[in-house]
Amino acid sequence: MASTWWPCLVLALLFSEAASGFSRSPLRLLGKRSLPGGAADGIEVYSTKISCKVTSRFAHNVVTTKAVNNADKAKEVSFDVELPKTAFITNFTLTIDGVTYPGNVKEKEVAKKQYEKAVSQGKTAGLVKASGRKLEKFTVSVNVAAGSNVTFELTYEELLKRHQGKYEMFLKVQPKQLIKHFEIEAHIFEPQGISTLDAEASFITNDLLGSALTKSFSGKKGHVSFKPSLDQQRSCPTCSDSLLNGDFTITYDVNRESPANVQVVNGYFVHFFAPQGLPVVPKNVVFVIDVSGSMAGRKIQQTRDALLKILDDVKETDYLNFILFSGGVTTWKDQLVQATPENLQEARTFVKNIRDDGMTNLNDGLLRGIHMLNKAREENLVPERSTSIVIMLTDGDANTGESRPERIQENVRNAIKGKFPLYNLGFGNNLNFNFLETLGLENHGFARRIYEDSDADLQLQGFYDEVANPLLTDVEMEYPQNAILDLTQNSYQHFYDGSEIVVAGRLADENINSFKADVKGQGAFNDLTFTEEVTTEKITLWNGDEPTTFSWLDTATVTQDGISVTINRKKNMVISFGDGVTFVVVLHQVWKKLPGHYDFLGFYVVDSHRMSAQTHGLLGQFFHPFDFKVSDIHPGSDPTKPDATMVVKNHRLTVTRGSQKDYRKDASVGMKVACWFVHNNGEGLIDGIHTDYIVPNLF
Repeated sequence: MASTWWPCLVLALLFSEAASGFSRSPLRLLGKRSLPGGAADGIEVYSTKISCKVTSRFAHNVVTTKAVNNADKAKEVSFDVELPKTAFITNFTLTIDGVTYPGNVKEKEVAKKQYEKAVSQGKTAGLVKASGRKLEKFTVSVNVAAGSNVTFELTYEELLKRHQGKYEMFLKVQPKQLIKHFEIEAHIFEPQGISTLDAEASFITNDLLGSALTKSFSGKKGHVSFKPSLDQQRSCPTCSDSLLNGDFTITYDVNRESPANVQVVNGYFVHFFAPQGLPVVPKNVVFVIDVSGSMAGRKIQQTRDALLKILDDVKETDYLNFILFSGGVTTWKDQLVQATPENLQEARTFVKNIRDDGMTNLNDGLLRGIHMLNKAREENLVPERSTSIVIMLTDGDANTGESRPERIQENVRNAIKGKFPLYNLGFGNNLNFNFLETLGLENHGFARRIYEDSDADLQLQGFYDEVANPLLTDVEMEYPQNAILDLTQNSYQHFYDGSEIVVAGRLADENINSFKADVKGQGAFNDLTFTEEVTTEKITLWNGDEPTTFSWLDTATVTQDGISVTINRKKNMVISFGDGVTFVVVLHQVWKKLPGHYDFLGFYVVDSHRMSAQTHGLLGQFFHPFDFKVSDIHPGSDPTKPDATMVVKNHRLTVTRGSQKDYRKDASVGMKVACWFVHNNGEGLIDGIHTDYIVPNLF
């Protein structure tokens, strides 16, 4: 399923010899004439556009750069694009003097071998390589004849992940010269509706950014355009070099009226799950820290700084400990301790005195931390409703004790047994990051590289912020077996505040009418179940014999022949006609934790005073004032809801005080008002009996 929707990252693009009618020279990863590059030696870049289209968190991006060789001889031109590491390339073309040469996208290992072969034979080829914290660089070179135009077009796609409450589109901007036509344009469509949208650039002041940037959003659509003029691109008023050199980031989030949202398209579905407002589950955290000799100096100082900041954010309901490993293993405490103010102060003293020393016994350090968490759970030293996490920081490979990566992986798997996640932070570049990544993924966690920059301590703290607030543990996304054919990962150990769980699947029947999606998880105080009913129930409006169909997922207004119908997504439908007469059909969505709880429709009359005195029916008989009297208020069976006697229509009834929603002033949300509840299906209050008003079929 996953490979059908989101292929793995492609590492190379190759051009076949038969398709290449232009002269070739070996690929150079970065030459002085690289594009988007300087106008050196007659190569001029006159247009660069990054076009982004996002639909339901899935981004489709096209990077187009146009250049001309103004020199009197052929020149080699290189095209560089830095794209997110989580993205994958779907297409690449070169167009020279109107002739287009399509690229051939290959999988990772095949691409690398064919790339090396192509370069050795002097063919045009491209390769993706790592570039910085969030990006990988794609580079391709080609010879361009004198006076010729060349257009590079690269298409890549990416599933945007929610991070600390927002989706992020990260674009690298580095044209290296002034470009006559430079533009970044993003169109965003989210069926849930967009709640926030922002854009920022690291390379330009807010004043200059504001004059070149436009952004807007309304309902389901958002738009961002960054289009600096030549003068706005200059690093100074008289400079010929560009200040566009840095990161351009677009962030947004969607409306969340319910914890989950399911979208069905062409026989497939995507289930987005991100509940809000849940209490945080207490954490039991063991920090396993490499203090070997290679951590000396700046690394160990930044580690101390980060841990001190993290201790400021630890909650008193959490439990923690520190494991230090070098040639041997030492611990702060013999067991996990609660994060009381006294213990936190003692922990700060311990962290300030961390020193580097000796070899790297990674295996024993990790196993000690895992054993400590297992023991705390077995001996009830931590709260029953709490979750455990191991966070390891290292800058190198194991070189004492058990140093074989495959044996360390086996030892850790056997010790954790899938009970809690392991997160590995790799410090610097001189380490086996693939090993750390595999070790994390095998144990429901992941690996993150910490770059040796001045903000390394902030990187460490930023990672901790991601996992600091678990809202649910042991999350299971359940679907009817007979309705679903293929499914991506649907069980997660943790749901963290500000993130999102995404599950995709294929329906057994493209024309299926409905299916139910359940999400179960353990919260801080009780087990929770969230149910999303996926249905194709429609709202059909008829004009004579011509129907117009909508669903409760739509937001729309239809006005014709004096009648106005407005559908407010997943809320209500408002019908207005005549001299201000308004009806509201409210979609009441209920929490389906218990059997028998189903969404239902409520029919409300907003402007009842505009009805004639002859209007009757179950509602109509109460459109105009009638006499009643309430007396003898006394305690009822529920101490919070008193009973009373109501005299109405010559009947003496027992009524109960309660509350109900009044939608007359706010048709969307309603207002809670006090009221008297009549028992026995309204007997004595309504004319006749309630079954008189039930109509089995309107047509």
